[in-house]
Amino acid sequence: MQVNESTASMGVENVVTKPKPVAFPSKPNFEPLKAHGNMRYLKVEFSFARFQFHHIARKVELKTRPDTPDISSLQKCADFVHAFMLGFDVVDAIALLRIDELYVESFEIKDVKTLRGEHLSRAIGRLSGKGGKTKFAIENSTKTRIVIADTKIHLLGSFANIKVARDSLCSLILGSPAGKVYSKLRAVTARLAERF
Repeated sequence: MQVNESTASMGVENVVTKPKPVAFPSKPNFEPLKAHGNMRYLKVEFSFARFQFHHIARKVELKTRPDTPDISSLQKCADFVHAFMLGFDVVDAIALLRIDELYVESFEIKDVKTLRGEHLSRAIGRLSGKGGKTKFAIENSTKTRIVIADTKIHLLGSFANIKVARDSLCSLILGSPAGKVYSKLRAVTARLAERF
């Protein structure tokens, strides 16, 4: 009781101050976009991040997959990791460990022809085809695996098959229509089948 009387006699009042509300900026109000007549003439621009996020996912997948083999040879281990990091599936990278006559070859589109802007985009589109049809046709006829990573192309297969696949891809980069490449592939794969 004495404490209450002493504080009252000093004239001290307990005042509770409320914190001031923080003033957030108001939400921006954007007007809806309007169509510009014919939409096919609009220029679409893309920006690519330098860091490739699929490499992280592949590293995590490599650690967690139960079918990764025990690797005794250091060179085979290096080949396996290199193929895996280039974007090949685990099964294809494991084939490098088990089959001695498999090789990985890489090249860029600019090594074949210097292309920029939309011309480069069209060349990449010709390489993959609609829904990946052209890429799968080349893979199946030459018995190779192809990874198209931006402007880099990686091939996995035997030496002769990589050569045939590379020639097909180069002719597509140079502007050949897919039908012409298909017919050339049929002739070359028929010759390869006769040899073996």
